[in-house]
Amino acid sequence: MLCSASGQSRLPTMPGYDRYEKMRREIAGSVKRGVVRPQWEEDGKFFTYSLDGKKYRYDIAARRATLIEGGADPEPKPKAQQRPARGRQYLSEDSPDGAWTASFRDRNVWLKPKDGGLEIQVTAEGNEKGRIKLGNASWVYGEELGVRNAMWWSPDSSMLGFYRFDESKVPDYYLATGVTKFQNALYTEPYVKAGMPNPDVTLLVYHLGSKKTVPIETKFGPDGKELGHYVYQVRWSPDGKELLFHRTNRKQKIMELCAADPATGKCRVIVREEWQPSWTENAPPIQYLEEQKGKPRRFLWISERTGFRNIWLGDLSGKPLAPVTRHAFEVVRILRVDEKSGLLWYLARDGDNPYRFQLHRIGLDGSGGVRLTDLKYHHTVDVSPDGKHFVDVIETTDSPPVSRLCDDKGKVLAILAESDLSRFEQLGLQKGELFRYKAADGVTEVYGTLHKPSNFDPSKKYPLLVGVYAGPESAGGGEDFETPQAITEFGFLFARFDGRGTNGRGKAFKDALYGKLGVVEIDDQAAGVKHLAQRPYVDGSRVGIYGTSYGGYSSTMAILRYPEVFHVAVASSSVTDWRHYDSIYTERYMGLPDEGENKKGYDEGSAITYASQLKGYLLLFYGTADDNVHPANSYMLAQALQRAGKSFDMMAGPDQGHAGVNQNRMWEYFIEHLILERGEQAMARLHREWRRRIAAK
Repeated sequence: MLCSASGQSRLPTMPGYDRYEKMRREIAGSVKRGVVRPQWEEDGKFFTYSLDGKKYRYDIAARRATLIEGGADPEPKPKAQQRPARGRQYLSEDSPDGAWTASFRDRNVWLKPKDGGLEIQVTAEGNEKGRIKLGNASWVYGEELGVRNAMWWSPDSSMLGFYRFDESKVPDYYLATGVTKFQNALYTEPYVKAGMPNPDVTLLVYHLGSKKTVPIETKFGPDGKELGHYVYQVRWSPDGKELLFHRTNRKQKIMELCAADPATGKCRVIVREEWQPSWTENAPPIQYLEEQKGKPRRFLWISERTGFRNIWLGDLSGKPLAPVTRHAFEVVRILRVDEKSGLLWYLARDGDNPYRFQLHRIGLDGSGGVRLTDLKYHHTVDVSPDGKHFVDVIETTDSPPVSRLCDDKGKVLAILAESDLSRFEQLGLQKGELFRYKAADGVTEVYGTLHKPSNFDPSKKYPLLVGVYAGPESAGGGEDFETPQAITEFGFLFARFDGRGTNGRGKAFKDALYGKLGVVEIDDQAAGVKHLAQRPYVDGSRVGIYGTSYGGYSSTMAILRYPEVFHVAVASSSVTDWRHYDSIYTERYMGLPDEGENKKGYDEGSAITYASQLKGYLLLFYGTADDNVHPANSYMLAQALQRAGKSFDMMAGPDQGHAGVNQNRMWEYFIEHLILERGEQAMARLHREWRRRIAAK
């Protein structure tokens, strides 16, 4: 095993470097994108926008843009509160009326008046020995459930909701930090790995007037524990009368939006989502409608309950949701709601492929639905305040953006801006290609993108690099015009594959991965390479793959499970066995790792299982201070590879966290093994043939 912490850059000495370096700088500015992002005026008859460093005001009636001389930049936004570190929560929250600051300190909640009065200790139960804390959450809640706040003021500043975490049963994980210093330190984190005990989590509300704290009823179900295993997305109702939160069972197959009475702690269910074949969405998008006097507040809710993301109408009373859309394709997002006309506008994935978003308009009662855009393009849309016009930016992988003004029927009224490809074409850059292929099941149609070097010659054979993430519910963005990857200038083709499990294709498409991480999505990466290898200019004997985090896991699994397809892999911050990773993410997609649940899936999804199959070149990178994917993942795989007698490379990032290997080092690795080494082998073959012919004479 070769180990190195750093080394001089060899990239500048490699053939093609000068071309790569020149083109790398040029590619970024090779396209002047014709993208208009309108700032609508209130009446919807005018909008302003910036283009090529100039500011314009557009008059819709006159179809004319006027240059705003000396147009001032928008007023700078107030400096936002610095976000906490990854997986962490804010340690203080100011009350809406500005009178109080709630703080988390010494594992408890404190209130300090802004006028300088005496501080109030709201809780005293928090303590390190008992492993209880109030007003804060665990790392995994921040990482996997998006919990950034652990204290929540009511709108009228009269109440403060906050978390209580009991981590007494949670095992600690230890990391050595400061390893580059003369004396290191030990960092300890209660980190729940798959199948291990989770913290016990509850909510409380402190009433400033009465100085009383009310516990919230978050757990109830057949045994009082099943639902409410995870409690998150906590916030106050718009009127401040109830504390809202989401809760799920441990396997996250059931999710409920609940409302709690802060005076009694009693709870009721507003919306229940259930998807027993795999998992439910933890935080479906919700958008409140205007308040109607004497009626419960209405909201729009995007749910996968039919197998595809659709829009539903509900209210805080908890009555059954009413469908607004009934598509057999995915709704992306709601763009605008006009309650007076009873209409809403939204984007959906019903173009010529699922990545070409289309604009739709429909009544709030589900009537009169119509698509307003062209299926041949991906659309980025901004609807006017009066709903009578919209600015539409159209593009595809190989068609650069064009901005258009359209009326409420989708008719194009004017071209606002077109992209300029002059420099792109001068450089000889190649447009990207979106292609389709069959997934490994031989049935499902999936998609990939391919990029070529500017001096591409179809009569030559090129090595292929694959950039990968491939995790469940990843990718699925819109089909944007892409400039090529600079690494192609060294003589590579570059590809990405969006196989089963990724976003945008419905629940069944994602569910194909359930309980099988490291199998189905890797099969589809291999199928993508095999598909491209049928092209005469793709050298299927020279394929590399790389990624970070789940992409590192995918790269590792690809070269181990498919050694005949992938020949070089660079895997950064990689999970190598799902028993190493956190409970919320892992169990959501894999279930539990015990014998009676999904031991087989965990074994088949472990890189350790396939260590003996390594044939190509593997570079593992990890950060010694990675508190997300722990270094033990890399250590465990390294041990398995060593025991199997395999050669591999390993690089540590001292005191680095969840990060990727230095990009230049990665490019060196691929060039060495997919270009230079193959060239040396070819020369050796020529020398052998020359010597044979000399000997024959």
